[in-house]
Amino acid sequence: MNVDVAASRLAELGHTTRLEIYRYLVRAGSVGSPVSDIKDALKVPGSTLSHHLSRLIRVGLVKQTRNGRVLRCFAQYDELAALMEFLTAECCVSE
Repeated sequence: MNVDVAASRLAELGHTTRLEIYRYLVRAGSVGSPVSDIKDALKVPGSTLSHHLSRLIRVGLVKQTRNGRVLRCFAQYDELAALMEFLTAECCVSE
């Protein structure tokens, strides 16, 4: 991961609502969560939620699938792991 990708992901997670959405999806696990459940749990208006989800999707932290009328969101754990690895890659390295 390069610094620009890491910075864009951190910038998106730096917004309170987007961080709450992402944490909710991480807790949902591999089954993800329908958008309606996220909206109800976090008490976020639908248009606002859509805006924040699109930003998280754009940087690769969230993915969406549609099954009939249900739009389901999933945290992308590999991308989160890559971001964490990027942040800690030089941990405790002395110069």
